[in-house]
Amino acid sequence: MKEENLNWEEVSTEHIVQDEWIDFRRSAYRSPDGRIFQPYYSFTRRNYVVVVASDENGRFLCVRQFRHGIGQVTTEFPAGAIEQKDGENPEEAALRAAKRELREETGCESACWRHLLTIPSNATISDNYVWLFAAENCRKTSGQELDEMERIGVLTHTAEEIDTLLAGGEFPQAVHALAWLLAKQQSPV
Repeated sequence: MKEENLNWEEVSTEHIVQDEWIDFRRSAYRSPDGRIFQPYYSFTRRNYVVVVASDENGRFLCVRQFRHGIGQVTTEFPAGAIEQKDGENPEEAALRAAKRELREETGCESACWRHLLTIPSNATISDNYVWLFAAENCRKTSGQELDEMERIGVLTHTAEEIDTLLAGGEFPQAVHALAWLLAKQQSPV
């Protein structure tokens, strides 16, 4: 099939839930052969960042928190929403968010940042993006500054421990796993 014949056309959309956190939609699409298919569910939520952060001893800063989607406490990297100001460059907003989330969730800061990748968080059903960063030589500068709804524990792991958690299904955030693999692959010599 030729590339130009692969695009689907959205012909109608109903906003089922639309608030400051999510826009959950039911849509109908016309396929390349002209048939209409529905319902197709998708959503918009805020773009966000994930930070693979290592401290001055080479240990990785991880957070533990309850994740409602799977109903479990997970181990993952610091992460959070990007709050982009009008007219602000998206890359600058993402780095600002990454620095904020690292500080708020762990009380740590870094002067050594690398952008790893920007990628759709789940291209099948969502139109938001995630910016993946690595922060090295992080040092404790304050306590946590958590939002009212956040309950986050902080711990450190060696690279080997994170690999073991991933292999055992105990580091279940897919985008965080991608960030980890990219950080390991792109680590400075």
